[in-house]
This record gives sequence, structure tokens and C-alpha cells, in this order.
Amino acid sequence: MKSTGMTSMERVFTALSHKEPDRVPMFLLLTMHGAKELGLTIKEYFSKAEYVVEGQLRLRRKYNNDCLNPFFYAALETEAFGGEVIFREDGPPNSGLPCIADIEMIRYLDPPTVKESKMLHRVLKAIELLKEKSRDTVPIIGVVMSPFSLPVMQLGFDKYIEVMHFHPDLFNKLMQVNKTFCIEWANAQIKAGATAICYFDPVSSTTIIPPEWYHKTGYEIARQTLASIKGPTATHFASGFCLPIIDYVAKTGTAAIGISSMEDLSQLKHACKNRLTLLGNLNGIEMRRWSKDQAREKVISVIQAAAAGGGFILSDNHGEIPWQVSDETLHIISDTVMNHGVYPLKQS
Repeated sequence: MKSTGMTSMERVFTALSHKEPDRVPMFLLLTMHGAKELGLTIKEYFSKAEYVVEGQLRLRRKYNNDCLNPFFYAALETEAFGGEVIFREDGPPNSGLPCIADIEMIRYLDPPTVKESKMLHRVLKAIELLKEKSRDTVPIIGVVMSPFSLPVMQLGFDKYIEVMHFHPDLFNKLMQVNKTFCIEWANAQIKAGATAICYFDPVSSTTIIPPEWYHKTGYEIARQTLASIKGPTATHFASGFCLPIIDYVAKTGTAAIGISSMEDLSQLKHACKNRLTLLGNLNGIEMRRWSKDQAREKVISVIQAAAAGGGFILSDNHGEIPWQVSDETLHIISDTVMNHGVYPLKQS
């Protein structure tokens, strides 16, 4: 059954208001699957904004998705800093060699401008076209890498940890450069028509740094950055743990939080109640191997654990569903939401 009581925009904003819409909103964050729909390689698909727009529109019709996702790939931002991108046939494009080869280069680093970054223009064009075609009936989700997490691609993990712990002057300079870029990039997407910005911040997760480090670093950087973004935001930890830092995340001003499938969903729901909307938390890696019954059971389980009272959007736990997840599994996820995610929820 397909719910027709609300538009996707109304459904999502009702859930974000911690109220129950007509059914559970569903964000299938599909990036590369659009290439399959158009019969293109991943590299070809991301070469033109029009391809991404057509892919997103087809995927929304196919799976009753409640968002449009003009995200291309994370390495796009380091590409704007002069870094290389490595394309694969069956996975997301990744950063090549770090664009900051020596940490001393940070002293002379300037942020790229959106106006001069042609690779960013493709994303903005995709957002503009999606805005035109969707007519405000479905949220368009822009994406930025947090200033605190981007250095993993800029420097490599080992050098970034060195800078973070032993070179406070270089760390502060890098954060200032990255904040300037992040704010400009986020606001350019909002101006182009994005409804909200997803702020990806995996390094802030307690999977990577202890909570006390988050309080001193990722939290302060997020608080300052999000305050300058001219639209609503969701913070995503890309499958990293976040339960121990929920209270601080709520203070950053973000509206929603991308959560790990490895943490207790009921505890997360209780901790976030009336403060943060949960976004998650289907395991995208396991999703590649799910049987029909497993897919159905997983969706029903997360709905029952977190959907009551609103404040929940069903999605994967990482923010990007792997290329290898089959159409059949995606259809089952969608059909299960349509049949078991209708409010008032039925307990099974």
C-alpha cells in the first residue's frame, strides 16, 4: 500500500517536529544506484548533473523515497582543495594521495572558493534542477564534510592524529580554513535549493575519539560551524557510535542525528526524545546479504523500536547504501515501510 496522506516534505517535517505523520519517513540514501538505472559507469554518472538528477528522480519513483539526495561523493571536497579522486566500478569514488603532503603546508593553506571550483558547480546544478522538478514536495538533502573530519582525506589519518595531538597551531589553522570552506559550501547548497544540510562528522564519533576529546574539538567546531549555516542540519556519524555524546550533539543546534546499527536503538530514542530526530539505522553492509525475510524483519524491528511518537526517519546507518545492495532488497525495505510504518503503528 502507498500512503498518500502527506507529501514527503510534510511527512519529514512532521517527524522532525516529534509528531507522528501518516507513515514513517524513509530516506534510502542511494548515490551510485542512479548509475545502474541509467546504464552508466559510476564515473560517467557523476560527470554530469543531469545524470544525477535523472537517477535520483527514477530512484524516488521506484522506491517511494522521501528525499532526493544530490550527494556525489565525499572526495569531491578534497578535489576542490586540489586532491585526486580514484573511481571504482563497484563502489564510491575515494580520495587518492592526500592533498596536503606535508603538515607544514597547512600554514599556507587557503580555502577554495565555491565560485572557482567547477566540480562543486555540478552539485549545485543538480540541486537547482531537483528543486525545479520537485516543487517543494520532497526534501533535497545537501551534504558537507565537517571541518573536523575532512582532514582524514586531506592529510591521511596518521598525520591528522599527529596534528591534532602535537601541533595545536596547525590544527587551529586547519580548522579555520575548513570551517570557512564548509560554511560557504553548505550555504551555496542551501541557496541552490537544498532543504537541509547533512553534516558528516565520523571523526567526532566515540568509535574514533573519546567523549572528552569530542567536547574539546568536534563539538566546539560543530557548534560554531552549524550556527553559520543558513538552514536546518542533520549530523551524521557515518555508522560511528554517538550515544555517550548525545547531550553535546543536541547543543550544537542540529535537528537530527545519523546513528549506528551497533548501538541500542531504544536507548538512543530515549536519549534523543524531543531533542533530536533519529536517522537510521539499518546496517548497509549486512543489507547486501539479507534474505527477503531478514530484510522485512529488520525494518519492522527498527520501526517498533524507534518510530512511535515521531522523531524518527528510517534509513541506513552509514549515509550511503552500498552499490552491491540489490533492487529486490530495496523493494522489500520500501514495501515493509509502506505496510508496517503507517501511523498509528501496530505492534506485532
